[in-house]
Amino acid sequence: MAWDFETDPDFQKLLDWADAFVREEVEPLDLAFPGQQFTPPGPELRKIVDPLKEEVRRHRLWAAHLGPELGGEGYGQLRLALLNEILGRSEWAPVIFGCQAPDTGNAEIIAHFGTEQQKATYLRPLLDGEVFSCYSMTEPQAGADPALFETRAVRDDDGWVIDGWKFFSSNARTAAFFIVMAVTDPEAGPYEGMSMFLVPSDTPGIRIERNVGLGDEPMGEGAHALIHYDGVRVPDDALLGGPGQAFAIAQTRLGGGRVHHAMRTIGHAQKALDMMCERALGRRTRDGVLADKQFVQGYIADSYAQLTQFRLFVLYVAWSIDKHNDYRAVRKDIAAVKVVMPQVLHDIAQRAAQVHGALGMSNEMPFQKMMLGAGVMGMADGPTEVHKVTVARQVLRDHRPADGPWPTGHLPTRRAAALAKYAPEEDRDL
Repeated sequence: MAWDFETDPDFQKLLDWADAFVREEVEPLDLAFPGQQFTPPGPELRKIVDPLKEEVRRHRLWAAHLGPELGGEGYGQLRLALLNEILGRSEWAPVIFGCQAPDTGNAEIIAHFGTEQQKATYLRPLLDGEVFSCYSMTEPQAGADPALFETRAVRDDDGWVIDGWKFFSSNARTAAFFIVMAVTDPEAGPYEGMSMFLVPSDTPGIRIERNVGLGDEPMGEGAHALIHYDGVRVPDDALLGGPGQAFAIAQTRLGGGRVHHAMRTIGHAQKALDMMCERALGRRTRDGVLADKQFVQGYIADSYAQLTQFRLFVLYVAWSIDKHNDYRAVRKDIAAVKVVMPQVLHDIAQRAAQVHGALGMSNEMPFQKMMLGAGVMGMADGPTEVHKVTVARQVLRDHRPADGPWPTGHLPTRRAAALAKYAPEEDRDL
């Protein structure tokens, strides 16, 4: 029986290096160049970020989500989860380490389902950090429910013509190409009738109607686009995988991505907990520091317990994915991770803000942005409510209704059975 809570020493050395590197070299980018991590860098910025990326490559941590044949290290989900915990502290870190969303998921499905030409055209520049990509799936009237998608791709003599609207397509404004999910066979239903297409962003007919921000971001300046695909023509070789495979491809993409999001969220929440503890020890009241107050101690204890439980669960899920090598075998636990993730970040960020008082409510601390981010996590890659349904259905598959009128936990019935098994016959009516 193997049961261990330690990381092997060689990989722990890499994690220790990444921890210091992110803290000293990468986190300052968040302050010096906020919001620019998904913008193709100009010459001056490249002088800064390119050497950082090279240092990551030198330490064999670049694009760690992919195998060696694709320029990664093939570390598996567990090691990748431990790395992502560190990267979650910084908005720039995933870019510097070549594993930023949505590009990680896009790279994974091109690697699994793309032709050699598609890999050369789209995957290689993505892995080299030269371009960004966009995953264009959800729609204004449907959200993430594929049964309600209306964007169509129709065959013609020259390939396919895509028509429809997509909403909240992240990074569309800076992406070099889009992966577009469209209905190709309306009669086949949502799970067999949709296909995916690789579409260069400069293809005629693609119109970004507006960019949508989050929360109090300025109107028109966000990173999530409303896109109109108006007679967008693509050749036959733009099809990713086969016709009707979009839903299966999407599940491959989203499974690992949810674990990556979860571990980055843990790093984010740990940062909030650290700031909470620092402020509790440093802020004085009339009769001592905040850390002496039982309410604040409760905040800290609840946050530590909540974060530790979630972290161990996510690492278990990552280990399970590596063990089974099949996201479908771990579907229940991946969905449960998605359910728990936004609540953990929201709760810890809210407690940290409360300990900071008015400062915690201001834009001079990151807690309000964290809480908004928690809300986004509750919607991204499928809303929390949908994942709760998935968890419940999967859990119920392992259970059966009781035979007869009483549940199996009914104590009088159980006692009668126990007496029938062990008590002398004359005592069974006691």
